[in-house]
Amino acid sequence: MRRRAIERLLPAAYQRAAVDGSVLAALLDVMEALHEPDEALIDDVDRLFTPYLTTDDLVPFLARWVALDHLVASSGALVPLGRLRNLLAESAALARVRGTPAGLQRFLVLATGVDGIVVEEPSTRAFHFRVRVPGAAVGQLALVNRLVRAEKPAATTCEVVVDP
Repeated sequence: MRRRAIERLLPAAYQRAAVDGSVLAALLDVMEALHEPDEALIDDVDRLFTPYLTTDDLVPFLARWVALDHLVASSGALVPLGRLRNLLAESAALARVRGTPAGLQRFLVLATGVDGIVVEEPSTRAFHFRVRVPGAAVGQLALVNRLVRAEKPAATTCEVVVDP
C-alpha cells in the first residue's frame, strides 16, 4: 500500500499526527519500504507461473506441478532448461493425449529437440509399440528410453530402435 492509502485507513487522530517529520510518518515510510518488494511480486505474480517468463530456479518446481517429476532429478533437470520450458508450456495439451502414440511422439520431440521420432503400433502385436529414433538423437538414447518407460501406458510393452 502506498502511504496515502495507509493514512486514509487511520482514524482521524492518527491522520492528523501523520505529518511530514513526525514519528508516525517515519513509521509509515518504513512500513511502505518493507512491503514494496512483496507488492511488486504480487503485482506481477502471473510471471511466476508462465514457463517462458519465470526464473530458472522455479522451472523444475513448476515441472513437478504438472506431473513432469521424472524429468527433474535432485541434481537438476534431465533435459535442458529451454526444452523443459517447452514441455511446461505444452503440458495441458500433452496431458490430453497422454498414453497415445501421438502424445508420446510429441513428448519425445519436445524433450529431445529432435524431429523425426516416430511411434508405431505394429498390427502383429497387441499392446506393443515401437519408437523409431533418427540417428540425430543417438546421443540421447538413454534419455529416450527413460522417457518412454515413464510415459508409456503401464500395460504395454515397447522397444526403441535407431533408424540408420
